[in-house]
Amino acid sequence: MDRSATPEAPAAGAAEQRAESSEQARRAGRRATLAIAICAVVTLVYAASSPRAIFAAHTPYNHHALLAEAWLHGRLDLGGPPPAHAGGNDFAVFGDRYYVSFPPFPAVLIAPLVQLAGGAERVRDGQFFLAFAGVGPAVLFLALEKLSASRRSRRTQAENAALSLLFALGSVYWFSAVQGTVWFAAHVVGVALACVYLYCALDAAHPLAAGLALGLAFATRTPLGFAAPLFLYEALRAFRSDPRAVLRRLALFAAPAALVLAVLLWHNHARFGDATEFGHRYLHIAWRARIEKWGLFSYHYLPRNLAVMLTSLPYTHVQGAPFQINVHGLALWLTTPIYAWAIWPRRTPPVFWALAATACAVALPSLFYQNSGWIQFGYRFSNDFAPFLFTMIAVGGRRFGVPFYALGAAAIAVNGFGALTFQRAGFERFYFLERTQRVLHQPD
Repeated sequence: MDRSATPEAPAAGAAEQRAESSEQARRAGRRATLAIAICAVVTLVYAASSPRAIFAAHTPYNHHALLAEAWLHGRLDLGGPPPAHAGGNDFAVFGDRYYVSFPPFPAVLIAPLVQLAGGAERVRDGQFFLAFAGVGPAVLFLALEKLSASRRSRRTQAENAALSLLFALGSVYWFSAVQGTVWFAAHVVGVALACVYLYCALDAAHPLAAGLALGLAFATRTPLGFAAPLFLYEALRAFRSDPRAVLRRLALFAAPAALVLAVLLWHNHARFGDATEFGHRYLHIAWRARIEKWGLFSYHYLPRNLAVMLTSLPYTHVQGAPFQINVHGLALWLTTPIYAWAIWPRRTPPVFWALAATACAVALPSLFYQNSGWIQFGYRFSNDFAPFLFTMIAVGGRRFGVPFYALGAAAIAVNGFGALTFQRAGFERFYFLERTQRVLHQPD
């Protein structure tokens, strides 16, 4: 007698499906718990290594809070000169009015707090943005787990957690996360949005969320707007047999990104009469002449930026300290030597090349930008593309042996030094500051 036709067989199949669903739910719960733990631990480490001043008062460069305050007063400009505590640092001057020139999404985030506090100077902006600093590493872990679940990465859960923690503590993100000032607050928000975009773009599973994250990332750190190649690849890969599904996914992805872009263009035009102008061409800074001569982006800047990113090493034979770090920042391979695992993979599946193309697309605008990231401990613009490099390490398949973890520990030591000493009173002797920005390497 064929027992497959009996009522017990469908019941057994249903039981197996329930068991499988239950196991998947348990795995998802473990991943979520680990992600929350990573976020909490990283945030506590950042808080412990932050300057005490950000818990006591606003930072000297609280531009995002100042922009939010201007909006709340119904203005697009500051309504007068910037406050004295900001030292006139990186404000745009146009038509005798002063503007915050940085992309505005971090100001959107802090605006409710400014409203509740009754003004920008009553808001501890550094403490506010520190609260977001653990989000990026936690969501990066979830993205790496997603790749492992789909078997496109062979990393274990422990390895994915290690990679996320190495991103948090073994890259220049650590020193960036504890500063609190305008430039570094943007990196904290930008990294969180980049990691959300990465997670949502995989398998083109969440096109609306991916498009919104990318648009808001562009409204935080403009180079992140060039991260679209990953979603395009994922949509073509996941739905290659259904062109209409690809077009639907791309349309859903593009819609929120286009909406954010439209708001940004309106904001720019309302302030400067030019939809593409964020205000950086009108910065009131000492090297404005070079911007007027070469523009904000030019091949002219590429050699200097490559030199900072790849060749900037500590100065030796200096008085008063065992070494000094030029505040143009240390070379990327010195702050995060495990990037070697990204450029020297064991295997290169298609997603590896999609991630590489995305990382390159995000990195290129900064390499042609008029500023190297100065003043910084390490090449801070790498925060924009670091999540994609760490994901390349995951899918590249090279074993995490003793050399990997030894270099990871060295990276934590280097970046820990930067987080604890950069722009801290009493540690000035370890840093070389030359105001013209012309000195990159140690003079003979």
